[in-house]
Amino acid sequence: MAEPLPQSVLFCCDHNAVRSPMAEGIMKKFYGTGTYVQSAGVLNDLEIDGFSIAVCAEIGVELSRHRSRSFEEMGPRGDDLSSFDLIVALSPQSHARAVELTRGFSTEVVYWPIPDPSGKAETRDARLAAYRNVRDEIARHLTERWGEPTA
Repeated sequence: MAEPLPQSVLFCCDHNAVRSPMAEGIMKKFYGTGTYVQSAGVLNDLEIDGFSIAVCAEIGVELSRHRSRSFEEMGPRGDDLSSFDLIVALSPQSHARAVELTRGFSTEVVYWPIPDPSGKAETRDARLAAYRNVRDEIARHLTERWGEPTA
């Protein structure tokens, strides 16, 4: 049975360049603006990945304007970790960092083991297939937790 949507969700991964922006964009597309949705990374050392942009565009999710940010950059940009109802970590490193940063908060932190598709294949078609698999896995996790898309 689907859970009610939280008021705010933060998706996180290692660089905020592949998985977490995909999850942020897909959640916004699936469930509209009733939930405040953001994403961050352990590091902010990469720009949004072009393959992520391409495979999300296939399902009507716009990522080209995404600007990567780290956990440490959230506060200065107006987001306090303690204000999120739920943090969804998509990598082991981001899960550990989210748990560490939210000690003492009532924020729920969950881990969805989503593999990093970057560098997994040699040809363009194989890389696109790997990114599509990640996109579809994120979508599956979203619908398992919150039900079919409403927006």
